[in-house]
Amino acid sequence: MSATYWSWETFFNAFPIILEGLKITLGLTVASYLLAMVAGFVWLILESTPVKPFNFIVYWIKEFIRSTPPIVQIFFLYFAWPMVPYVGTSFTPFVAAMLALGIHFSTYISEVYRSGIESVDKGQWEASTALNFSTRDKWTKIVLPQALPPTIPMLGNYLIILFKEVPLAATIGVVGILSIARSYGAQTWSYIEPLTIVALLFLLLSYPSALLIRRLENKMNRRFETKKKKVKVAE
Repeated sequence: MSATYWSWETFFNAFPIILEGLKITLGLTVASYLLAMVAGFVWLILESTPVKPFNFIVYWIKEFIRSTPPIVQIFFLYFAWPMVPYVGTSFTPFVAAMLALGIHFSTYISEVYRSGIESVDKGQWEASTALNFSTRDKWTKIVLPQALPPTIPMLGNYLIILFKEVPLAATIGVVGILSIARSYGAQTWSYIEPLTIVALLFLLLSYPSALLIRRLENKMNRRFETKKKKVKVAE
């Protein structure tokens, strides 16, 4: 059996072909992340209800979703969910992957939202109540402007993690860069070049994003340190 060596010709031939799948990969990432952000608020609202038995059920549903591997959830929605009596329906590979990844990561993002809200000083809540702010004004003018900025770095980190999990969708036929690379390798019997291209694309997209998020996190930390110093001076 002859050994297969690196070929720059194969690399440059495969690159534009694999690049065509980047739109699907990025589209699935964005769609799943937007769903996760919206669903994260839904989890937060459901857990804020005063009914303790309901809160208990919601908590364990979240834990179940969070403790189950995303690939199992992708397989369940695509293969098993259509077989569920009465409520089961078929999804396209893209939709099944989007729902699975979006709902999975929403359980983590809801905790990010919670930590941001809990970081708002208790005095701010009391002041908004003393000023007779409506519930809407309290959240839109007092709570959210202070709660959301500290969560931006963590939300950015989850976006990068989600981006790295998107290749799991290739297992159900989503034609992203990994799926195209595997197909190209099967046709040419050269896997090293197309899979290297996939790795490079993920590196080129995720590493600058990680640096940007780290810079943003440092900026937020400096801002909070400045605010603390101003408070101490005022005291």
